Amino acid sequence: MALHNWAYIYLSPQFSPEKNTISTRNEACKFTAIGIDFEEKERVIPIAQQLVKDGVQMIELCGGFGPLWIAKVSEALQHKVPVGSVAYGPEARKPMLDLLAPDFSSEK
Repeated sequence: MALHNWAYIYLSPQFSPEKNTISTRNEACKFTAIGIDFEEKERVIPIAQQLVKDGVQMIELCGGFGPLWIAKVSEALQHKVPVGSVAYGPEARKPMLDLLAPDFSSEK
């Protein structure tokens, strides 16, 4: 079986699946990217379940979900499709933490 439909679910400030979902395709494969707010990680489970119902064969999660959410999504899908994640090497962790730290500079 060839890959012909997969999805990536990512975390981004104030993103929602309703406003921040894109799909693209060619004659061989469809790709869907879905954004979720950092504070609403739990939404990933029903989204992943719907994706599988819609024929997605593989789901990749943003590294911000971490290994716990990979396991939760896999279990919720009864391991019907592979679920993995993007990972950054040790050299990128400090810059990523700095980038994702709360910005208090705009507070008065």
